Amino acid sequence: MSDPLEQRLAGAAAAIEPPAHDPARLAAGAREAGLEDVAYTLEDSPVGEILIAVTPRGLVTISYLNTFPAEATLEELATRVSPRVLEDAPPTDEARRQLDEYFAGRRRRFELALDWTLVGPFGREVLGHTAAIPYGEVETYGDVARAIGKPRAARATGNALGSNPMPIVVPCHRVVRAGGKMGHYTGGAERKRQLLTLEGR
Repeated sequence: MSDPLEQRLAGAAAAIEPPAHDPARLAAGAREAGLEDVAYTLEDSPVGEILIAVTPRGLVTISYLNTFPAEATLEELATRVSPRVLEDAPPTDEARRQLDEYFAGRRRRFELALDWTLVGPFGREVLGHTAAIPYGEVETYGDVARAIGKPRAARATGNALGSNPMPIVVPCHRVVRAGGKMGHYTGGAERKRQLLTLEGR
């Protein structure tokens, strides 16, 4: 029989340490210990399955999984934000709640803190303006370029919009080509049409 002290220590360790097969408890433990820099979850939505990731600073990405596989998004987060990336739904609750309200037609403006780590200086200008385009309205690439004081940068503006790491919340779907043509979209033209239709365009 083992030493009684060893038995007590083993029992205490078992009570503190979550079982290896319980990822939710492991993630919660890492979060509470300050070892989680990026939390993510996978979510079904009316426009397909998405990956939602947040940091302590705010929402850092929403990724369309049929366009960008989860593995690629997680690798980018680990490389550019922090290697301490964990699947952990609770920190994403507020983002998921507001997205659900948006898709149900009950929300026209997102009120989420945003983490711009994945966006460069020019992209931040473009997307900062894009975030302010009202629900149900559209602007052209040229409109956005002029609004940020770079009227000749319509093509670069389009590239920045195509690299938007937070679609839907930063509504790059509200930017179209001159004449009202759809233009490109990170999630594909059909998804862009769905979002604009949802907003009554």
